[in-house]
Amino acid sequence: MISYILRRILATVPVLLVVGLFVFSLLYLTPGDPAMVIAGDTATPEDIAKIRASLGLDEPFLQRLGGWLWRVAQGDFGVSIFSNLPVHVMIAQRIEPTLSLALTTLAITVTLALPMGIFAALKASTTVDRVIMGFAVLGFSVPVFVIGYLLILFFSVKLQWLPVQGFVSISQDPWTFLRHIILPSFTLAIVFIALIARIVRSSMLEVLSKDYIRTAKSKGLSMYSVVTSHALKNAAVPIVTIIGVGIGALITGVVVTETVFAIPGLGRLVVDAILKRDYPVIQGVILVFSFFYVMVNLLVDISYTFFDPRIKY
Repeated sequence: MISYILRRILATVPVLLVVGLFVFSLLYLTPGDPAMVIAGDTATPEDIAKIRASLGLDEPFLQRLGGWLWRVAQGDFGVSIFSNLPVHVMIAQRIEPTLSLALTTLAITVTLALPMGIFAALKASTTVDRVIMGFAVLGFSVPVFVIGYLLILFFSVKLQWLPVQGFVSISQDPWTFLRHIILPSFTLAIVFIALIARIVRSSMLEVLSKDYIRTAKSKGLSMYSVVTSHALKNAAVPIVTIIGVGIGALITGVVVTETVFAIPGLGRLVVDAILKRDYPVIQGVILVFSFFYVMVNLLVDISYTFFDPRIKY
């Protein structure tokens, strides 16, 4: 097990290198010159050339790529073209809102999706099952930003229960933090509740038809014991897998949600950086997102051994 974990951790290095190469190449080929943006509309070609030279934008592609990879290997993501702040400092300043939104979304998703999927499986082919699956299809079909605007219209504009935008650290005021984070978290969670509830239902239906479930029922065990002690544990592997896969979609949803609710997180940071052609910031944030995604998939793979003892590494 330990050797497997070490191998997986080492395997993240080439993955991140490939991601870095792709991101660097994509940004290098993307139309737009940050030097022209910095210089302004009234700048002369000489002014733009000086800015490009100061930023190293006039160097050959391979030279720029090699220098950037060497700095990243040392933990240096570079300096923002516009703010002149180190990229790792900007990421550190923005990571709390993003982590708060992601963790709150996952907590809401798991808390609601598991009971919904289990209940739909237990009430298969009934009105309850159809209602839950109808919500799942609708929730997974509607774009995140549409859900966000609808929730803002209802809970913030009409009822005036929750603030429209902004973020407050939990260390400053837990109650205000909760009031600000709950609406964007539910906006993002609706999509994942729909996705995970469908997978939970399918997995539970398959497990509930097994012989050992009928044996457990014949022994007089309560339905609660059958579900929690036998069915859910054996259905956990595909459920955990889809949660891990959903992290990739969660990253995309975070970017959209932070933009809709004006949350100063990494998603908002990368959107602003794209609009300004701030290459170092874009590259740094995408590498951080990629690293978290790889780590989540590693944890998912390791968790399989706890749910299914037949899986060995």
